[in-house]
Amino acid sequence: MENKECIFCKIARKEIKSEIVGESNSFIAFLDINPKAKGHTLIIPKNHYVTLLDIPDKLGNELLSFMKKISSELLEKKQGDGFNVIMNNLEPAGQLVKHAHIHIIPRKDRDNLRSIV
Repeated sequence: MENKECIFCKIARKEIKSEIVGESNSFIAFLDINPKAKGHTLIIPKNHYVTLLDIPDKLGNELLSFMKKISSELLEKKQGDGFNVIMNNLEPAGQLVKHAHIHIIPRKDRDNLRSIV
């Protein structure tokens, strides 16, 4: 499934240039255009799903493995000493683009970034 007008679908189809840092069968990772920290990466499904609830269960293992791979690479590249994994689902939770996406945000000691938890 895809959405012709969705910006993340266009990135997944490589119609819009982005700095891709990884790709699996069903997911793609690219640097956030408005990063909260150096190396801030978005992971999106290549197919159009709006929230976590819409991503098929059968993709769960692939998604988890891909998130771990991207997060490990950020640490190996010394982008951070730790990282946050954040997913906003629906507008009240702060989702701006209606295509499921996960933020991997590298963190360093005293980086002054705030978390909601």
